Amino acid sequence: MGRSKKHTELSVDPGKHDVLTSGWPAGRSLAASPRIHIPKKSCKDHFSVLEPQINAQGVHKWPFDVFCPVDVVFFTGDDRQRIRMNRHEYFEVSYLCSGSADYHIQDRLLPWGEGDLAVIGSTLYHRIEWRSSSPVTTVGLFFEPDMIRCDGASDSAEYLTPFFLQDSEFPHIVPAESGVPREVLELMLRLRSELPASSPRARLTVKAYLKMLLVLLVNQYASYAGKVETFQRQQAALDRLLVLFRYLGENCGEPIQVHEAARICGMSGSYFMNFFKQATGLPFMKYLTHYRVERAQTLLANTDESMASISQQTGFCDQSYFGMVFRRTVGMTPAAYRRRSRDRSSTGCGPMHHTAPVSSGKLSLLLPPWQGNQAYRANSTKA
Repeated sequence: MGRSKKHTELSVDPGKHDVLTSGWPAGRSLAASPRIHIPKKSCKDHFSVLEPQINAQGVHKWPFDVFCPVDVVFFTGDDRQRIRMNRHEYFEVSYLCSGSADYHIQDRLLPWGEGDLAVIGSTLYHRIEWRSSSPVTTVGLFFEPDMIRCDGASDSAEYLTPFFLQDSEFPHIVPAESGVPREVLELMLRLRSELPASSPRARLTVKAYLKMLLVLLVNQYASYAGKVETFQRQQAALDRLLVLFRYLGENCGEPIQVHEAARICGMSGSYFMNFFKQATGLPFMKYLTHYRVERAQTLLANTDESMASISQQTGFCDQSYFGMVFRRTVGMTPAAYRRRSRDRSSTGCGPMHHTAPVSSGKLSLLLPPWQGNQAYRANSTKA
């Protein structure tokens, strides 16, 4: 009965019919698309959930079920809160139900319209930038690629091909007019109806829906001429920056200049600046500023420390400069942010920001498909 209820949480207007039985034909235009309705109680706040899960290296960690590392989540967000650039080791497919946004991927800004699909791999830094102050709703599918790889089939890696072709020209946004996003959405919702997958049958069903969804994406990108070597290069670049990400996590409050960051990475200053921007999508000093502001948000929401103390701990030269940078980045003053986070807590909405542990350990780098499923098995054993 619980799964049946989930099955009908997402409906379409008019008539509030279940989107899973809406009979959406492939190729139908967005103009003819019935508007998607998501009950507010089903949505999670995009900023409050995701931002605290981004660690010191700018890597987002999702709390997957170790036995079935896949999840489908409804999110809502607006332009008042901005998540910093991040990447993740899982793969992501997101559908924009209502509103409009831009996907900031590395140094590209891609329009994301209602009914469009976004396909994001594991090596690219990205974030969503909402275009309007009215709430925007999305459906996100997150999954660990080893869920597909570890089934032992000789063609398993082919399901993941679109995620390994994501070079600087990759068309991450699949337009609604193609009909593919709506077909993908239907499978996402069918998959969600089986979660949590607590039985072998449920896990088998989840994997079947996931593979059906991935086949749609493989067909969509069949003509794209990207190369798997692109993924290898991107992952190698992030690996070279790992020592710097650790250093930032441990020395956030200290002065850090470009020449020092370059020295830590064993590069010349000019080479480092180009390398860092290509790998993360942001110039180093802008990345550092965003990271310091994020650390300040955590302190403001979870401690009673003074503005002066917080500005010092996060590496700003004085309180006035801290306030100016914070307001420019977040869209409100530090004091307003603290008040708002506490107002949300007192009304039962939860804090805007939670304390996120800073990991200084080695990143669990995503292995390409030809290197097997050893990392997945190791993580499962530890869990």
